[in-house]
Amino acid sequence: MFRRILIANRGEIALRVMRTAREMGVECVAVYSDFDKRALHTRFADVAVGLGGSLPAESYLDMDKILGAAERTGAEAIHPGYGFLAENAEFAKRVQAAGLAWIGPPADAIAAMGDKITSRRIMTDAGVPVVPGLTDPVDDGAAAVEAAEGVGYPIALKAAAGGGGKGIRIVREPAEMDGAFRTASGEAKTAFGDGRIYLERYLDKPRHIEIQVLFDAHGNGVHMGERECSIQRRHQKLIEECPSPIITADVRAAMGETALAAGRAVKYEGAGTVEFLWSGGEYFFLEMNTRLQVEHPVTEMVTGIDLVREQLRVAAGEKLHYGQDHVGFHGHAIEVRVNAEDPVSGFLPSTGTIQNLRIPGGPWVRVDSCLYRGMEVGLNYDPMLAKVIVWAHDRAGAIARMRRTLKELNVGGVRTGVPAALAVLEDGRFQGGDFDTSLLESLDLAAHPGEEVKAAAIAAAIHRWTAARRRAVSGGAAGRAPWVRRGRAAKSDFSGGDA
Repeated sequence: MFRRILIANRGEIALRVMRTAREMGVECVAVYSDFDKRALHTRFADVAVGLGGSLPAESYLDMDKILGAAERTGAEAIHPGYGFLAENAEFAKRVQAAGLAWIGPPADAIAAMGDKITSRRIMTDAGVPVVPGLTDPVDDGAAAVEAAEGVGYPIALKAAAGGGGKGIRIVREPAEMDGAFRTASGEAKTAFGDGRIYLERYLDKPRHIEIQVLFDAHGNGVHMGERECSIQRRHQKLIEECPSPIITADVRAAMGETALAAGRAVKYEGAGTVEFLWSGGEYFFLEMNTRLQVEHPVTEMVTGIDLVREQLRVAAGEKLHYGQDHVGFHGHAIEVRVNAEDPVSGFLPSTGTIQNLRIPGGPWVRVDSCLYRGMEVGLNYDPMLAKVIVWAHDRAGAIARMRRTLKELNVGGVRTGVPAALAVLEDGRFQGGDFDTSLLESLDLAAHPGEEVKAAAIAAAIHRWTAARRRAVSGGAAGRAPWVRRGRAAKSDFSGGDA
């Protein structure tokens, strides 16, 4: 096993990886931007290295800086987390060329699955069902109209190099095609540096089901069942659960084998996720995420398998020490993403300083979080602040536990999407398992302000009052009372400054 690894990420995923690594006796190197100088992941790590800058391109996306940090700190491997460089084939190659282990799949697998057109071809050849559509990009709106006649409306225009809901437009009639094509291509060019667009039939009101897979470097592979990810807004997930309320044991086994076939087709290694669209009792390949997923904790809660631990073992060359028959599924788990956004105002980003913080607890409640009082929430990075995960013996119990848990949560200083999650959890369609990817957008969120919004307003008022009292007592010196001290810096900082 590795002695020391570098985690090329930030926030809750960096902390998540560190915690498992610590249990395994592995030291962790954190990297951080100027904006994250006092972030929890920099303080929790054994070593913290400043990358400079406050934008992703100046820090977490700078391969040279990250590889330099690994060299200077003696790291033996790099874990990319998710986002940033996690699915960048060039970075994976450079990590290995530098003599380091890459805690992820082979670069060729990342490249193959990262290009949606290439992946559709590979999956078709492997016998994996794909949504009817093209395996070649179209050049413009006119070509897309011509191609759509053979595929059938509605049509989904998709970025060939895309993911995360970017570069996607739905077209229901030919007159909409030209404008939608130009918008999708422009968005794809901005997000991925690649404006190529392909099209496939758009499945109205599908379910989004994904299968967790794990392969070692010795030809062994297992699946760990499915996750239901249909509660989303504009292709961005909000609530995930394991298992899905509509997938039977027989279907789970069939989808699992299909997902394993997809992984074998690209000689996959490590943890990955094969995503499917479910419609009319059929499932179709959507994409493969060649990294750890945000929603991986629900799989861990139901199977009892630590996916980060397995990632490290596989990257260190170990064989899987169990087979498919040893993967069990127990109970039901639900995850809610806590994003800094205001659902009542169309999910606009919310920024500010975390003034008050109450983290929920109780039996079978897990919170993966990067939150702390005084934390600045800006616009430079992903808006996700935390993930709340609960487990119960059955789905009804998990829903009840999550509702109670979210009502305990208070993040004062910014708005979050928690009221939207509560509105979904309290909706009869969700509780009955009869929903699709359109459920969240069908809700009137203005009618569901939620306890979190009320608590935040009260907490903000209290904070303003106490701050005014402190200024009065201290005479206003720097806005800080004389008995308030600054926190300690991280133990080690290779940037030369405090962390």
